[in-house]
Amino acid sequence: MFGEYNSPMGASAATDLYGFLHVDLNSFFASVEQQLHPEYRNKPTGVVPTIADTTSLIAASYEAKALGIKTGTRVLDARRICPEIILVHGNHATYAEYSHRIAAAVERVCPVAHTPSIDEMVCQLLGRERGPARARQIALEVKQAIREDVGETLRCSIGLAPNRYLAKIASDMQKPDGLVGLLPGGLPGSIAHLELRDLPGVGARTELRLNAKGIRTMPELLALDRNAMHRLFNSVWGDRVYHWLRGNDTGDDGAPIPSAVQKSLGHSHVLAPEHRTPEGAWAVAHKLLHKAAMRLRMEKFFSGSLALTVKYALSASQAANLAGSRLGGERVKKHLSGLMETGWGMEARFRPCQDTLSLLEALQGCWKQAPADGKHAKPFFVGITLRNLIPESEMQGSLFAEPGNRRELSATMDKLNLKYGHTTLHFAGMLPARDSAPTRIAFTQIPVQYGHEYM
Repeated sequence: MFGEYNSPMGASAATDLYGFLHVDLNSFFASVEQQLHPEYRNKPTGVVPTIADTTSLIAASYEAKALGIKTGTRVLDARRICPEIILVHGNHATYAEYSHRIAAAVERVCPVAHTPSIDEMVCQLLGRERGPARARQIALEVKQAIREDVGETLRCSIGLAPNRYLAKIASDMQKPDGLVGLLPGGLPGSIAHLELRDLPGVGARTELRLNAKGIRTMPELLALDRNAMHRLFNSVWGDRVYHWLRGNDTGDDGAPIPSAVQKSLGHSHVLAPEHRTPEGAWAVAHKLLHKAAMRLRMEKFFSGSLALTVKYALSASQAANLAGSRLGGERVKKHLSGLMETGWGMEARFRPCQDTLSLLEALQGCWKQAPADGKHAKPFFVGITLRNLIPESEMQGSLFAEPGNRRELSATMDKLNLKYGHTTLHFAGMLPARDSAPTRIAFTQIPVQYGHEYM
């Protein structure tokens, strides 16, 4: 089925052309599992980061979605809605492999210009490809190539539009297995029926800000001129959105605006029940640092600070006692899993480094400051972030000898871990959690392969 929003009568066919084709894979992680396991097909299937009632689904098959189970649904609620739901522990490396295979299938039809995330590809249309008939044919050939080269369960929705921003919007307008085109001549009227949240970059908080300024519907947004749109967003982003929604080319074709220099990197993990103790949380934090330090070196950065975040589960009585309290910056929140939580965090600053041992010393210094009272006894989440990144090429040599040849030690660890697996050689503190905190599923980027594993 193809929904093409055409030009009004009298519009110039010469200018009514597409510029981009956006491929959005439908229920990607769940679809991969159904491709690998035929017995899961046509059955409600959910992908989870860990098998536990308190965690949430990171993907749901369309059979599950038809029952009201979606990404973010708690496992406990999913089982209540559908006791027969199939729950699968997500495999990051497998999804990365399938993403690359799908990109290769798309490339067989049309070159991939951008990969916004693990389940999206963007093709730029050139010359005769931009004509509506030919663009539609290319889209159908992309769908066929994915089915033939990768698997019959891997369906996608495709959006065609004059810029990348609108192509992304179009790819979300008809799911699953959709194909929608937004031609310039029909804009912006052809998107007036959408919700504000359907716009890329407009999340819950942005929507609330727009509502506070009197903009609650798409027609109200589209009625603004460029200057008013600039004031609404209080930045040049408003000017860009104004032009993108009308099919105009602003020079970046609706692409996300990249940061000039990466500012941080890190890992976080919801603890398995057996690690929800201070000792278990420390072992997982150690494992997360091990991974982050290795990435730091692989991506050729030094770090000047480390931030540690720990979230603690509260009993009903503890939550009631703390409700509304902000003494010492502490407050009670409800986690996505349904747990009532309070949190603690600390940041350590130091001379820029990239070796694991120096970073571990900074982490140990933070950990010793962690609260140890009753309401901080059951950690269930740990996050490690390395900040103030400095490119290796900009680092100046030190006048003083490095203690213990730490960089050489880290280089030796990297060499062995890249060859035999990322946890082959590590410091003893992470041993209890050696197999915990696996690489997380990547939604916003294609994971990078270091050695034979992904990060």
